[in-house]
Amino acid sequence: MVRILIADAYEVVRAGVQGLIQSQRNWEIVAVASDGNEAIKQAWATEPDVAIVDYELPLVNGIEVARQIRARLRKTEVLIFTTNEDETVVAQALQSGVRGYLLKSDANRELITAIEALVAHKPFFTAKVSDALLRSFGPRTSRRELALSPRERQIVQLIAEGYSSKRIAKLLNIGLRTVDIHRAAILRKLNLSSSAALVRYAVRNKIIEP
Repeated sequence: MVRILIADAYEVVRAGVQGLIQSQRNWEIVAVASDGNEAIKQAWATEPDVAIVDYELPLVNGIEVARQIRARLRKTEVLIFTTNEDETVVAQALQSGVRGYLLKSDANRELITAIEALVAHKPFFTAKVSDALLRSFGPRTSRRELALSPRERQIVQLIAEGYSSKRIAKLLNIGLRTVDIHRAAILRKLNLSSSAALVRYAVRNKIIEP
């Protein structure tokens, strides 16, 4: 039995994915989530074979969800499911331990194939995503430029401007724990050890003005 988790912000998308999966013999949906925090909790509770994760999940984005799932559940493969084919996002997904990346526009044709590949612990990327992946490792690409998501870059800016985690949570309408998770992920991705180093990074990379 193949055990699958679905995490997507939109009910209509969750329903469509459920319909495709339920048409397959010996496949079972063990959990459904609508935000990043719920996706992480459900994954840890159910230990699915494959987690289908929307990149644009609220509270915690799909890349960080994937990273946390892969860090704790090494046998669970993650399929990022998104409308975003930007090479920066693809590179972030790979860095988080993701082996599969599927555009929502390709779901009807390729979702089943993608899941089958991941169940066998083989990578799956659609043609457009493969092209983006090749571009992401071009000679002009900086690993640090690839590291931060738009939300993480926003949080870097606020930290560098002197805002506390509590104030950032209020400004962005997210939980305090979510801010702390983002802060830890940012420091890890950039290989930095302190907020002071993060401020210097923000100035050097023109995220804020000195």
